[in-house]
Amino acid sequence: MARLRRRERGRGRGRGLSVRWLNHYSSGQSILIVGDGDFSFSLALAAAFGTGRNIVATSLDSYEALTRKYIKAHSNVVKLKNMGTKVLHGIDAETMKGHNYLKMRLFDRIVFNFPHAGFSGRECEMHVIRSHRELVKGFFVNARELLQPYGEIHISNKTGHPYDRWDIEELASESSLAITGMVSFQKQDYPGYNPKRGSGAKSNKPFPLGDCSTYKFIAKRNDAQEECACYC
Repeated sequence: MARLRRRERGRGRGRGLSVRWLNHYSSGQSILIVGDGDFSFSLALAAAFGTGRNIVATSLDSYEALTRKYIKAHSNVVKLKNMGTKVLHGIDAETMKGHNYLKMRLFDRIVFNFPHAGFSGRECEMHVIRSHRELVKGFFVNARELLQPYGEIHISNKTGHPYDRWDIEELASESSLAITGMVSFQKQDYPGYNPKRGSGAKSNKPFPLGDCSTYKFIAKRNDAQEECACYC
């Protein structure tokens, strides 16, 4: 069951709404969602919040490619825009910090669910693992530049072999990010969310998730920053 809750004392962005939460995310946070397939994850959040004004939802695909791949992509995008969500297409996780719209903004939460570099072999083959690692590393480098000082970067991914060989925590550390938590990911917590294969003739097909986790990271702070935080 989705964990939806409301904080009556808080005030959300946009129109004075009370702050609404869905798991780790709230209508009071500025949220960037990267590589959202058919945009069903973004829509799950916006529907729970009652607004999408705090969300920037992105896809790697162009709008034309998106609507060819995914049956519900068009309707999901229309719903998001009607709820005030900023929708961007052609956003590469490895170069997004230079995008004209994104580079002018910082986010409280940056979310990338089930990053995947494409199908070029079996998931256990080393060259495939390396390509996934390169994607995740590039994402971390870019996401860190778009993160609010006390914001969080979230990656959800399968766990166990061969996915543990991606060494996501190591890649984050190389980008000066520190892990603050790792929690079980449950698709049913996000009503309507349907992860898609995203490639080839089966683009619109879901894939079995199995055991998955959400990794949460923050930017590492150097000694000078820590001292300033204590005495300023």
